[in-house]
Amino acid sequence: MNPPQFRIGLGHDTHRLGAVGKPLLLGGVLVPHECGLIGHSDADPLLHAITDAILGSLSLGDIGDWFPNTDPRWKDGDSALFLRHAATELVNRGWEIVNLDSIVHAERPKLGPFKRQIEAHIATLLGLPADRVSVKAKSGEAVGPVGRGEAIQAEAVVLVSRRSIG
Repeated sequence: MNPPQFRIGLGHDTHRLGAVGKPLLLGGVLVPHECGLIGHSDADPLLHAITDAILGSLSLGDIGDWFPNTDPRWKDGDSALFLRHAATELVNRGWEIVNLDSIVHAERPKLGPFKRQIEAHIATLLGLPADRVSVKAKSGEAVGPVGRGEAIQAEAVVLVSRRSIG
């Protein structure tokens, strides 16, 4: 049997809002808000979800396997480092990202004005053309922790293919 030429990875992450004085980062972009997200690293749920999607596409575990929150080295760590590491692992194993689709669920702040900037930043981090990265924003419709403004969630799916040789 021939090995697959395509694989899919799915990622999800949630962080609580409430870190007063901490910047709010989504997709590596600073989004103005009265507080940031609570987490061991910089708590960027979108970069964490994308990292998990990339790792998952090749059955390489999840972000907690590679960067455990019990390791002081990752305290306040830059999530872009986690993402670039996962992307390097992907390339080193002979794969490339075809496209990335993601959703950020947040009641506030409203993310519409930041979506293109976030897409461009993620594309730059991954070395992809901007048209291969999609970021959508959804509110929580006043339901659950997201809807009450207590948390922000992100989901990501990535399609990868074997790199062509030659």
